Amino acid sequence: MSAHGEKPDMKNLHPATRLVHGGTLRSPFGETSEALFLTQGYAYPDMETAEARMKGAEPGFVYSRYSNPTVAMFEERMALIEGAEAARATASGMAAVTSALMAQVKAGDHVVASRAMFGACLYVVEELLPRFGVASTLVNGADLDQWSSAVRPETKLFFLETPTNPCLEVYDLAAIAAIAHAHGARLVVDNVFATPILQKPLQLGADCVVYSATKHLDGQGRCLGGVILGNRDLIENEIYAFLKQTGPCLSPFNAWIFLKSLETLGLRVRQQSETALRIAQFLQSHSHIRKVSYPGLPDHPQADIIKRQMAGGGTLVAFEVVGGKEAAYAVGNRLSLITIANNLGDAKSLITHPATTTHQRLTADARAALGVTDGLLRLSAGLEDAEDLIADLETALAGLDQQNFLAAE
Repeated sequence: MSAHGEKPDMKNLHPATRLVHGGTLRSPFGETSEALFLTQGYAYPDMETAEARMKGAEPGFVYSRYSNPTVAMFEERMALIEGAEAARATASGMAAVTSALMAQVKAGDHVVASRAMFGACLYVVEELLPRFGVASTLVNGADLDQWSSAVRPETKLFFLETPTNPCLEVYDLAAIAAIAHAHGARLVVDNVFATPILQKPLQLGADCVVYSATKHLDGQGRCLGGVILGNRDLIENEIYAFLKQTGPCLSPFNAWIFLKSLETLGLRVRQQSETALRIAQFLQSHSHIRKVSYPGLPDHPQADIIKRQMAGGGTLVAFEVVGGKEAAYAVGNRLSLITIANNLGDAKSLITHPATTTHQRLTADARAALGVTDGLLRLSAGLEDAEDLIADLETALAGLDQQNFLAAE
């Protein structure tokens, strides 16, 4: 036991404690809630201090585009939760993805990425990086041979998300990391669906982890943000240099919101995952549902991998409604409790039609290859009572009987 007033080493404490106390930096006022420092710049006691700080010879804050006390608390807490040496926050999840990739490559390099990922991430890999001379190859993330075959001498990064958006495939992180490292490449993982509560990519061999803090890390649909995590050399010497000069910095106010939300992250994710499992089980037996994908179901195609690398199935459920787009729309429009929105990880349950929202920019063939059918809906389970959510879905699905979608197929 530490004496009163001494700070315990957070690395020796359990995750739930880190979520509440990690990274806390108190001002001389001794506030119990983390302080919100809304400032652009910082005053120096003398010219010599200003010079030393700008050179990095002396610790301290110099400008909030570079760093800020509130943002630094969020970064430190995230690093403790993730088990990373360091973290840097960004203005959005896509800022985190784009910065994490661009900071580690240059013209002439090559990236191998999973084909199944969020539409904006595909844009960065397929269209943005090639504009700067960085080639890319897309593979089936579940096929380890494809990862190996896609490697070139100039391959510098592997990039994937798992579970995937929106079909919830799960990829073998340890095996893919081993392939990357055998060829001198690094593995970057978008862990937004699993959260650091359910999956630890760095422990499985990943070199860099990215999050959209907009999702579960906030958890109440309020603020945009992102975070990049990894070893100290990568984060401070490559990622930070890129962020510092290009400017996608996180607002201190948003960082303060995230700090307060992290206190309940574990409680929320576990409850939402339990609800998502119950919804998936209900949908599996329904006559209007062709297919259900949920990492917590025993018949999931990657069930063995899930047991090895995840501590739960997560908060998302993907399901295909018989009758295509018309039937999927009919279900969504009849819901009275579940909200139509393309966000996820919220305290409120949200549903979206990926083919016309998150993946609408893809061609029909590209969507078909990913399993994003016209009848697919993605549900993000919230904190409502599971029975109420199931009743809402049951009522919405029952309405399809009147339009005879089953007979139409």
